Amino acid sequence: MGSISSQVGIIIAIIAYLVGMLLIGFITSKKNSSVGDFYLGGRQLGPLVTAMSAEASDMSSWLLMGLPGLAYLSGLAEPFWTAIGLAAGTYLNWLFVARRFRNYTVEAGDAITVPEYFSNRYGDRKKILTLIAALIIVIFFIPYTASGFAAIGKLFASLFSLDYHVSMIVGALIVIGYTMTGGFLAASLTDLIQSIIMTIALIVVLVFGISQAGGWAAVVSNAQQLSGHLSLFRSHIPDTHNFWALGTSGPYSALTIVSTLAWGLGYFGMPHILLRFMAIRDEKKLKLSRRIASVWVVIAMGTAILIGIIGLGMSRAGTIEVLPDSSAAETVIVRIAHRLSEFGFGPALIAGVILSGIIASTMSTSDSQLLAASSSVSKDIVSGFLNRKMNAKGEMLIARLTLGIIAAIGIVLAWNPNNSVFRIVSFAWAGFGAAFGPAVLLSLYWRRSNRQGTLCGMAAGGAMVFVWKFLVRPLGGGFDIYELLPAFLISCLVNVVVSLLTPAPDQTITDVFDKVAHM
Repeated sequence: MGSISSQVGIIIAIIAYLVGMLLIGFITSKKNSSVGDFYLGGRQLGPLVTAMSAEASDMSSWLLMGLPGLAYLSGLAEPFWTAIGLAAGTYLNWLFVARRFRNYTVEAGDAITVPEYFSNRYGDRKKILTLIAALIIVIFFIPYTASGFAAIGKLFASLFSLDYHVSMIVGALIVIGYTMTGGFLAASLTDLIQSIIMTIALIVVLVFGISQAGGWAAVVSNAQQLSGHLSLFRSHIPDTHNFWALGTSGPYSALTIVSTLAWGLGYFGMPHILLRFMAIRDEKKLKLSRRIASVWVVIAMGTAILIGIIGLGMSRAGTIEVLPDSSAAETVIVRIAHRLSEFGFGPALIAGVILSGIIASTMSTSDSQLLAASSSVSKDIVSGFLNRKMNAKGEMLIARLTLGIIAAIGIVLAWNPNNSVFRIVSFAWAGFGAAFGPAVLLSLYWRRSNRQGTLCGMAAGGAMVFVWKFLVRPLGGGFDIYELLPAFLISCLVNVVVSLLTPAPDQTITDVFDKVAHM
């Protein structure tokens, strides 16, 4: 009976969450009178929604699954340095990019997408920059979206013993439903709610987990018994035959630390985060948004890492099973939530909220990726590059149809539950960071930057991600570093060199630059 009560409590909480997301999409759909409203919310976001929607759309299921799983299995080193890199990248992006990028997109032709900004910034009347930037977004975001759909499907399937394909399609349709009806405003408001749910999930799991592991002292003592588990410069390697044996540890070298910290560079080129900067109602409020976002990211990632260590203590205490590999370790929060649900209907409802947090972390990223990818096709390629003009109603129809088509492709790519689509997440992050990161920074802070340099820098950065990942990194040794770092540096170098070797931008372009620089 208790098991049935627990299951009912979890299902009620999750259904309430999913219905709520669809209602937000329906309500906000009435505010979408133009493509600008659909893709950018009419630049009417407040500072809290701007901050939390940016971070929720950034973190994805990695925050509640990947990071705790890594800490559970290998210890502090890798998740700690990754979190430091991401926290630094978050803060610097808000500090140096947010306000100036928001102002520049308004002054440079009131751009409502990232590709449109590049063409307007450099006076590219042929819209070549728009086309190339849009293609980069589509190439990297469609499989990224598919990974989100697959994560939702696997979660539903494991929770309720449902067929993976049915679970994946239902989850995808919910994301498509509220995003297609409500557009950017719906995605941003749902992201705010999802970030709150994710926060609740982290806090509840942290407190409950410590009590179930026998207290904080027991958690620390247990981790100290495993070789290198609490070290920042060594990574724990579990004994495959006896999980609770001392095991061994490998060095976490300075080169590896630098490579891991390089994750932070990706923020400067993430289209779905840049869109949040563009959409705030008052750019003077971005300072408040920066503080909210930076504090939340540090607390959320720190808590997620602690949950991995605490989950290890719970396994040691026998309150959850041992999770011996990475696939199992990533479900540590799911296992803790199930343990909580065993204490009655009320705790089961709370467990449902925790599991909704995992769903939320995935959905908050998928909706933003869908919008960014669909805007690249409908707004940047069809309306911008191909110059197909239509009325507001026609533009809205094309926008929603494009979103539906891209989502359908994502569902097809996510159809095989055993495919390697999840490996593309870090690769896509590197692709956006290298292709767009240097282009964004130089467009905002270098007056001499021009159209040719930006175009070549984008192409070089995107291409180097492929080259380093598949040709150079496999060589190992000093070449075994995250492809984002070398690709980012090459993109910067090419952009600067080509800009200097080609004609300086026109005065009309530099006048806008000077105006924005003094705002």
